[in-house]
Amino acid sequence: MAVITAPPHPPLAVFAAARCHGVRFRRAPLIRVAASSSSSSSPSFSSSSSSSCGTGGSGAGGGGEIHYVSPPPPPAAHPGAPVYVTLPADAVGPGGRVARRRAMAASLAALAAAGVTGVAVELWWGLVERGGPGEYDWAGYLDLAAMARRYGLRVRAILAFHQCGTGPHDPFWVPLPQWVLEEMEKMPDLSYTDRYQRRNKEYISLGCDILPLLKGRSPIQAYSDFMRSFRDAFKDYLGAIVTEVQVGMGPGGELRYPSCPTEKLNKPGSSSELGEFQCYDKFMQASLNARAQILGIQEWGDGGPAGADGTRQNPEETIFFRANGGCWNTPYGRFFLEWYSGMLLLHGERLCAVADAVFSGTGVTISGKVSGIYWHYYTCSHPSELTAGYYNTLLRDGYLPIAQMFSRHKAALCCSCFDLRDAERSSSQSSPEGTLRQLIAAAKICNLPLNGENSVTRLDDTSLSQVIRSSRLYSGGTSGTSFSFNYVRMNKSLFEFHNWNRFTKFVRKMSDARTFLARLNFRRRQQRRSSMSVVWVVSRACAYT
Repeated sequence: MAVITAPPHPPLAVFAAARCHGVRFRRAPLIRVAASSSSSSSPSFSSSSSSSCGTGGSGAGGGGEIHYVSPPPPPAAHPGAPVYVTLPADAVGPGGRVARRRAMAASLAALAAAGVTGVAVELWWGLVERGGPGEYDWAGYLDLAAMARRYGLRVRAILAFHQCGTGPHDPFWVPLPQWVLEEMEKMPDLSYTDRYQRRNKEYISLGCDILPLLKGRSPIQAYSDFMRSFRDAFKDYLGAIVTEVQVGMGPGGELRYPSCPTEKLNKPGSSSELGEFQCYDKFMQASLNARAQILGIQEWGDGGPAGADGTRQNPEETIFFRANGGCWNTPYGRFFLEWYSGMLLLHGERLCAVADAVFSGTGVTISGKVSGIYWHYYTCSHPSELTAGYYNTLLRDGYLPIAQMFSRHKAALCCSCFDLRDAERSSSQSSPEGTLRQLIAAAKICNLPLNGENSVTRLDDTSLSQVIRSSRLYSGGTSGTSFSFNYVRMNKSLFEFHNWNRFTKFVRKMSDARTFLARLNFRRRQQRRSSMSVVWVVSRACAYT
């Protein structure tokens, strides 16, 4: 009996899903040809690139041969959802090179063998343009793209124009480029500012989007130059390996104001603050004042709303957010919130327009992310959404205008909360499921491709089952739309035995079109996806921390 040993190189998902030029095909049916009686060798496989993308080639082996044949046309059913995995924030280290390269290679091989479609990776502005304005170092990210191509994985590139981490003590600390921080020191109003004059340097204030304050360039020009440099550097990968570019639009890469520190948003249940309006830098104040002058009501331009104490957790304790008689539903409140949310929409419009122009004709999809802020969803004023820039209340849909803006530029919408349940909420005022339903409804109305994400990095059965349930909310959309899920993010625990087993089952379930047609049911009779041929790859990937 022949002894089966681990291959010298990881299996490139030959038995999971054939990939050719960035396109994922269904596994072709196999036809076994009877072996000759004189043969004692093991079966040979026809695995040339031509046969894996079309009709099977004729093997020359003497034993039982396996030929690939073209599969029949797929039935007109809702497709399964491809799964991506976000790489660690420090996948490329401070020096601009791939960190823990051997462990990264083993991890990518394991993901490919599990049937994952691709990986998402943040390309940090603070790393790429760290040398100075217009000096771009893409070496580490180009290396990552080459590794992904080697293992048959697609890449979702996230252009991260924001800060990562909470400070130098954070192991994943990536600030804005030093030359940008120096400009912020010279002119503090480049930072978002609240009514207490607290400055936030996670992202440049959108109030100065088109002002040449960054060494002669405006922030939008700096972002545009970054995109063009990326396009030129990755021209050999665009459309085939790099299939999507997600444009960072604010703190945490999301289209929002930093009304609440990002580290709090990353810990669901730990923050129920109302948030602070970020409109007190001089550029935002000038815009607000100009808008009030147009209406002929000068006093409305003298700062942000009074009685909006963001440190409180109960909106009924504030003058602005309370349900009965709250200023949010007065002529002044509507004026301010329309201006505040309108400035955020204008910022997103500018970035989408630039990205659409830069990546037109490259074969990549552009996308943007909206934050899942849900902890006051069951109140009248939705205060934490208002301070983040989403004019979404009991009386107004604040997410439809954002979806419409993305639709104008053929951009996909990314949002989180897919793993969260109302049953786990810490307050009766919150509703992650309600927030997600409204976001998905806006995407379906505007016929937007949707990228879902989890809010908490966990791999328990309850969380993964909730992701599948949430994903079904988008199934049945109009033709031409697509859905994918992005698991955030890869770490050492992903490759632990029980977690890995659950994850591979989850990937199989998401990739199966029947998942979106049948009731949720993890059938016990399903065979385990992980085979002995990839166990050694997973064990090596466990070294990634």
